Amino acid sequence: MSVGQKIRTLRKNKQLTQVELAKILNLAPTAVSAWERNANKPMMDKIVMMSELFEVPVTHFFDLKDGLSNIIEVSQRTVRIPVLGEIACGDPILVEANYEDYRTVLEENLPAGDLVYLQAKGDSMHPTIPNGSMVLIRIQEEVENGEIAAVTFNLNAYATLKRVKKQNGIIILMPDNPSHEPIVVTRENPVRIIGKAIRSEQTL
Repeated sequence: MSVGQKIRTLRKNKQLTQVELAKILNLAPTAVSAWERNANKPMMDKIVMMSELFEVPVTHFFDLKDGLSNIIEVSQRTVRIPVLGEIACGDPILVEANYEDYRTVLEENLPAGDLVYLQAKGDSMHPTIPNGSMVLIRIQEEVENGEIAAVTFNLNAYATLKRVKKQNGIIILMPDNPSHEPIVVTRENPVRIIGKAIRSEQTL
């Protein structure tokens, strides 16, 4: 049985459509279709995610006739990066209580430091970061002028994404979407910088 046939069988046994599986794997539906037609081959990070989803070993996806040649970059390591959810008041960011999920990604090309993902909600950073995108954040307390950061303000329990502008000692949280208003940081409206936005990944 080919890798594509194995994926199709597991997907149907799980009663998932190609669109639903693609959404779980953060891919376009055409990617799953291509796998099942054996027109393309899954990357190792997606193999790991599917092995967890379908509760089968990673080796289940190997085509034994071809050895490991049908799996791309099998030697690459993957890591699980937490997805930031509600931030417990007074707690450090990197604690389990603040996480709502994990994403499995390739370790290659990840920046150094403590990393979390944050899902963009709303269109305040459109078109730079579309609604629903998963944004990789490196935990740090300061960012350079003009960089996009994950921040909380006014004692909000949820992090949001804004461009940090510093002018004459004043910090302004700027949306990239001109239909949204900037937020001026004051003592009455304090800001906490969680980290710098490294890159965004669209979920579909």
